[in-house]
Amino acid sequence: MSKILVTGACGQLGSELTAELRNIYGAENVIASDIREPNEQIGDSPFEHLDVMNKARIEEVIEKYDVTIIYHLAALLSANAEQNINLAWKLNMDGLLNVLNVAKEKNVERIFWPSSIAVFGPDAQKEKTPQNTPTNPTTVYGITKVAGEQWCAYFYNKFGVDVRSIRYPGLIGYKSLPGGGTTDYAVDIYHKALAGETFSCFLTKDTALPMMYMNDAVKATIDLMQAPEENIKVRTSYNVSAISFTPEEIAGSIQKQIPEFEIEYTPDYRQEIASSWPDSIDDSSARSDWGWKHTYSLDKMTEDILEHLPKVIEKV
Repeated sequence: MSKILVTGACGQLGSELTAELRNIYGAENVIASDIREPNEQIGDSPFEHLDVMNKARIEEVIEKYDVTIIYHLAALLSANAEQNINLAWKLNMDGLLNVLNVAKEKNVERIFWPSSIAVFGPDAQKEKTPQNTPTNPTTVYGITKVAGEQWCAYFYNKFGVDVRSIRYPGLIGYKSLPGGGTTDYAVDIYHKALAGETFSCFLTKDTALPMMYMNDAVKATIDLMQAPEENIKVRTSYNVSAISFTPEEIAGSIQKQIPEFEIEYTPDYRQEIASSWPDSIDDSSARSDWGWKHTYSLDKMTEDILEHLPKVIEKV
């Protein structure tokens, strides 16, 4: 059985992806790692404290467990990256290059690395943004993702490292707290709705963004990694899409379940970030190459979150 290492496992995506990988492959075969202490979802078996900017430590963990597959998720996200530009570049770039170089040297079979719709800038087609279109981001996070995509393609073409990637839209989940992304309003809004509080949104009511429920994001990631190598035609990063909506539309979806819920709009610096991104994504390459298909609509996602989030809140 392959041994899998997940970096950044305590993050919003990492927590849920690690849990699902353990369901599929067995807990003993999936090593979670992070610079933070393991959360309740992750547990401590097996878990390694790991700073991805420390290449020697990555090598140590890979050798200890004979790791053959890496899901490299450790990164500083969009809004936080704008507040810490030097750290964002160092963490997002040095961490990726360390993982790629270790994979090349240790003959790791396969790597997953997440990109983002943040690679697109104002000159990209806003509606149904195609797979191949200008990638001229206006954020530090987006710059790191464009550079990372090119490094992934380079290591595959030059050294044969089988690294695969997805350009995630905004990810929405309820099992962990937001991690500093511009699209995180679509997570926090459910917490405020259940608490009976008015939600103050940092985007305008008509700001449409591509989004994806966490269940679909985890599915897309694992589907890509399980696909035969010959099916992977894009070696920078695949567009993937599920649903697109505005803050006004997600509020309307919540109000179908909680009619008294109220929202107000107080745009801040994150509005400029969101405005530079696409309204919707064309992911036909992912659908044709490895059979990607999303499951959750906006209303289906809202129903699922409002059903399960109260149980999570009770445990906090």
